[in-house]
Amino acid sequence: MNEAPLIDVFWIVFSASLVFLMQPGFMCLESGLTRSKNSINVAVKNLADFAFSVIGFWAVGYAIMFGFTQSGLFGGTGFFFSFDQGAFPTAFFFFQVMFCGTATTIFSGAVAERMKFSSYLVIAGLLAVCVYPVFGHWAWNGLETGEMTGWLGSRGFVDFAGSTVVHSVGDWLALAALLVIGPRDGRFPENGPPREMTAFNLPMSILGVMLLWFGWFGFNGGSTLALNGLVPGIIAKTTLAASTGAAACVLFAWYTTGLPKVTALINGSLGGLVAITACCHCVGSVAAAVIGVVAGLVCLLVEHLLVRFKVDDAVGAVPVHLGCGIWGTLAVALFGDAERLGTGLNGWGQFVIQAEGIVAAFVVAFVIPYFVIRRIDRIWPMRVSIEDEKKGLNVSEHGATTELHDLFEAMDYQTKSGDLSVRVPVEPFTEVGQIAEKYNHVMSALERASSTIETVFRSASDAIVTFAAGTHQILHVNPSAWRMFGFPGPAEMVGCPVTDLFVIPEEGGRQSVAARLFSYNHVELRGIRLEGPSFPVEGIVTAPGESDEGFFVGTFRDISKRKDDQAKIERQQAFFR
Repeated sequence: MNEAPLIDVFWIVFSASLVFLMQPGFMCLESGLTRSKNSINVAVKNLADFAFSVIGFWAVGYAIMFGFTQSGLFGGTGFFFSFDQGAFPTAFFFFQVMFCGTATTIFSGAVAERMKFSSYLVIAGLLAVCVYPVFGHWAWNGLETGEMTGWLGSRGFVDFAGSTVVHSVGDWLALAALLVIGPRDGRFPENGPPREMTAFNLPMSILGVMLLWFGWFGFNGGSTLALNGLVPGIIAKTTLAASTGAAACVLFAWYTTGLPKVTALINGSLGGLVAITACCHCVGSVAAAVIGVVAGLVCLLVEHLLVRFKVDDAVGAVPVHLGCGIWGTLAVALFGDAERLGTGLNGWGQFVIQAEGIVAAFVVAFVIPYFVIRRIDRIWPMRVSIEDEKKGLNVSEHGATTELHDLFEAMDYQTKSGDLSVRVPVEPFTEVGQIAEKYNHVMSALERASSTIETVFRSASDAIVTFAAGTHQILHVNPSAWRMFGFPGPAEMVGCPVTDLFVIPEEGGRQSVAARLFSYNHVELRGIRLEGPSFPVEGIVTAPGESDEGFFVGTFRDISKRKDDQAKIERQQAFFR
């Protein structure tokens, strides 16, 4: 194996480098499909779980996957892989570690926007050193020699570039984690239809799809492990399946919803890429086109099922990688040329072993991890708190702020403090900066209007009292109010029931005072001066706005002089009679 032509070694390394390009593709795709308050977390997560998966696969995973087999179940040699074994073994390791990193990134996208960063790393480690290598051993052990020795591969299971080994395995694990941690807050309201979470940047997601598509040329083309005559056809069929998948998905979504949804175009193209991955070496061009079409429809079907059962996949990974991975693996038996497959099985026999491989992946990548993850979650919760989720994982997990977050923080402080003089920070030449600048202009106008109202309120000769709708407790008073009722200042009035300002009649008690106040007509009452005799008061209570503001406004006037003048006039009139 060490004598492999250098051109083949170069092709493997070059293809692995293209596969690495899929990592920024996933980052753009997932960051664009999630909300801006989590975009930094998603990007950092992609980098971190790739790095940790590379370390785990180098130290343990590669040995389990490609070490000398133990009864076709797992390998036991080659831990801490040495790069001194020659050009081809090192190139092959480099190619396979890129596949492991891809499987890890596929998992982490689905559970985005609610899982702790540390939880990402735990699951990434579980996938890289255990789940992925074990199933990979069953299906691909001996791949580098051309003689399959894993129990699935030796029986004829074919998965050329990893529809199941990479994509389905990564997303079986993602589905297990999704069932444990649950949906994002607000995704499935109790009383109402499911809510679509707003994508942060769809153009970025489309850029991610294009990068993934380009990287897939290395994913599928490099799986020949040699630069031979199969490579051009494999890359061409990869492109064709992605195109028909995109077309089928977006057209059917358009027909059923009336809209050519961007996410349908994204998922359909990726679904076609995933499906053709298992069989791109053994099917014709027409079959590749059909496989892509079915993959696009599978994406829509699986997405519908997830929503129906309230499983919240943040980026559509399960429909694309799990649903289409299963379909692509079965397509090997349905469309694959028996001579190119070289398994010696007839069509039905090939279908059975492909189905067995799917079931095996389900057990090792979903059933067992589900119970492990659920156990871990009970001991050490893997999900962030609802408060942190609402705040956004950029801040809660990494302490990383954005212009938008800083704007919200300043606005939140202003709401809590009531200080209209506070201005939010303005970053020039950005959309958020323009919003902040306009917001500051609005606040300046509001501050001027508030200052005018405050001046009128404080200088009014009538007593103005605001009080709570439910408890009738006084909330605010102007200077005329506390002077008229004989209080030393506003602090002594605030919190008292407004009915305490008036004489309570023997008949009807306090309720009669409240009834007269809330007649919304001008009424006359006897006011209580804190130190002094009672005095006649004229007043009216109004409800601001639509009466759901939670408070009322009372305007009162001391009419002692008017009453004295009326009494004087009445005495004079009586004298002249």
